[in-house]
Amino acid sequence: MRLLFGLFLVTLACAHIEPPPGGPDDRVAPVIISITPDSVLSLPGFDDEVSFNFDEVISEGGQPNFGLGSGTLEKLVLLSPSDEVPQVRWRRDRITVKPNEGWRPNTVYRVELLAGIQDLRTNTMKEGVVTTFTTGDEIPGDSLYGRVVNWSNRRPVRAGLIEAILMPDSLAYRTVTDSTGRFTLGPLAAGEYLVYGVIDQNTNLRRDGREDFDSLRVPVGRDSVGELWAFRHDSLPPRISTITSPDTITITVTFSQSIDPYQRLDPDSVRVLALPDSVPVPVVAILPKTAFDSVFQAARGSTADSTQTDSTATPTVPDSTPMAPARPDSTVRDTTASDSARADMGPLDTRPALFTQLYIRVAEGLAPGGRYYVEVRGVRSLSGVAGEAFLVVRTDSAAAQTPALAPPDTTGVDRNIVTPDTARVDTARVDTAGVDTARVDIDRRAPPTRLPPPPTPAASREQFVPKPERNDRLPPHASIG
Repeated sequence: MRLLFGLFLVTLACAHIEPPPGGPDDRVAPVIISITPDSVLSLPGFDDEVSFNFDEVISEGGQPNFGLGSGTLEKLVLLSPSDEVPQVRWRRDRITVKPNEGWRPNTVYRVELLAGIQDLRTNTMKEGVVTTFTTGDEIPGDSLYGRVVNWSNRRPVRAGLIEAILMPDSLAYRTVTDSTGRFTLGPLAAGEYLVYGVIDQNTNLRRDGREDFDSLRVPVGRDSVGELWAFRHDSLPPRISTITSPDTITITVTFSQSIDPYQRLDPDSVRVLALPDSVPVPVVAILPKTAFDSVFQAARGSTADSTQTDSTATPTVPDSTPMAPARPDSTVRDTTASDSARADMGPLDTRPALFTQLYIRVAEGLAPGGRYYVEVRGVRSLSGVAGEAFLVVRTDSAAAQTPALAPPDTTGVDRNIVTPDTARVDTARVDTAGVDTARVDIDRRAPPTRLPPPPTPAASREQFVPKPERNDRLPPHASIG
């Protein structure tokens, strides 16, 4: 008898609810007819469940809800403030929610049911709902709004995670962005908030360590977060991955991660030595591609139109006023209001495009098949970590023999390219397992409040692959011979 009863329970647990056969075809998504308790209420001593009630039986989903955050319904519920996965229960035509740790007294609670609930015929609810109540205090009136942008492609982030942490209580309130990357979070208690905008790659509605994010401290009395430009954070400085030489006077340096697009390095921050005698090669400029092309391609075009090169003419180096990278706890950037007239789905231009390459112009032609030591000092990552990066490379014979414009006379070149601010908070040596060596400097400056749009990049020439010699990597202060 017990065996038959056990088999019955197993069969019942494996049962799958199907829609009844026959009748008209149902193509209408489930509709919420009520929420208990009602929103905007003060409920001292509340100890019940929050219930979302539907007009029909809804689907439990394909993944069970065991409190791990991986259940189908668990991924559609945001309960704030709470750091734990809430108890989410399917009860045929309603969904109930309760925090694992219980309701805290005198706390503003926000329970959001996201879009995605389905009925038994897989009709999907397109919009979410929110209910807000307190367990003692009055309902507050503050809110936060803004937008999340993926800096790698400069496009708004759909379904990005927003986490607003009330300071100093560390109460975390969460929501998600809409299809245009915008969000509104409220009502919230008055106070200072640390707001994170996260690209939730695993859709677990939690901020994980390796996910791209940006963050901002919003002071008391402000409701605009502005734009949060999410990017990959790294505690190590950029390192050189490869070096190419497209012609005899140009060196292309590719770094291991995106570098600060606001930084402009002085030519003195670059050292190029011809090996084995360590003969210095004069450096004219080091610039990102757009700035490099605007300076030297223009010089090439003007020379091609003339019958004789004017050795006294010098290209104009663009203004290089130093700008600091965006810091996670920087001051508020109020840019949302100006976005109303901008196309939601196109790339935004309130920040420049990211890049991983810098172009070095030298004053002397590189020898075909020569070996060169290239060192770049002070190059800074998006996270504000700066260091030294170097690599020894052998120029390709064919690439080094490619005709190139004779280097301009550098006697009049404006070298007023400001070196990055050296006011550092911390300095430490980082050893990267013998492959590279970098000196880490954390820059604590605030970001600019107004950023110019980047120029349109010009067409690049064919890149020639060098023949790097990994065994020739040298420590920064070792003799080269």
